[in-house]
Amino acid sequence: MRRQSNLTRHLASAALLTVLAAGLGGCQTMSDVAGSITSRSDPTPDDPRRAVEVYGERYRKNPKDVAAAVGYGQALRMTGQRSQACAVLEQATIANPGNKALLAAYGRALADNGNSQAAFDVLSRAHSPDNPDWRILSVQGTTLDKMNRHEEARRYYASALRLAPDEPSVLSNLGLSYMLTKDLPKAEETLRQAYASARADTRIRQNLALVVGLQGRFAEAETIVKADLPSDEAAANVAYLRDMLNRKDGPRTASRAAPVVAKDD
Repeated sequence: MRRQSNLTRHLASAALLTVLAAGLGGCQTMSDVAGSITSRSDPTPDDPRRAVEVYGERYRKNPKDVAAAVGYGQALRMTGQRSQACAVLEQATIANPGNKALLAAYGRALADNGNSQAAFDVLSRAHSPDNPDWRILSVQGTTLDKMNRHEEARRYYASALRLAPDEPSVLSNLGLSYMLTKDLPKAEETLRQAYASARADTRIRQNLALVVGLQGRFAEAETIVKADLPSDEAAANVAYLRDMLNRKDGPRTASRAAPVVAKDD
C-alpha cells in the first residue's frame, strides 16, 4: 500500500507537469498524460521547429504583434523552450497591457514552466467573472493542483464543466486531481466519463490506462492504451506504462518517454 501511494503521488505529479504541453500538440506519448488545454485562437503549425522560425521572425520585426507573440510562444513551448516562451510572452504583455489573449498564453506558459502561483495570478487577469473562459478555468485548476490545493482546484474544474458540460479535457484534469489525492476509484470513474466522449483523445485514454494500472489491473490498462495506436506506438507506450508501474519511486521526470511518431493535436 505504501508503494502504491508513492507511485500514485509521483505519477500524478508527472501528469500535471505536462498538462499544458500536451494540450498544444507535439508527440503524444505516455508522458503526455493530461487533458488538452487549447484555445480557438491558438495557431497549430504542423512543424513546431519551422513555427519557431516563422513566428520568431514575425515577432522580431514587430514585438507588439499579438498573433506573432502568441504563435512564437506556443512554438517555443512545443519545442521544449519553456523559459524562452515565458520571456517572449512576458515582454509581449508589457507591450500590450490588458490583452487577454496574451495574458492567457503567458499564464499557460508560466504553468508549463512550473511557475504555478504566478501562472494562476496571470490567468486570473485573462478572463473575468462576467465572461469566464472554461479553458482558462481548467488551467487554473491544474495550477492549484500543483500547489496541493486540490479542493479549490476541483471548484475550478466544476466551474469549467458548467460552461462546457462533459468536456473530456476538463474531466481528464479532474480525474488526475483525484489521482493526486490517491482516490483511484473516483479518478477512474471520472476518466471513464472523459474516455466515453467522442472527443476523447489519446492522452485521455492514456490517463485512464495509468489509473487502471495503478490499481493492479495491468492487462486491462494495456488494452486501453493500445486501443487507437499503430502497433509500434502501442508497443512503445505499453513498455513505458509497464516501466512506470514497476518503478518504486515513479518516473524521474515528466519528459521521459518511449519514442513515438509525432502527431499534431
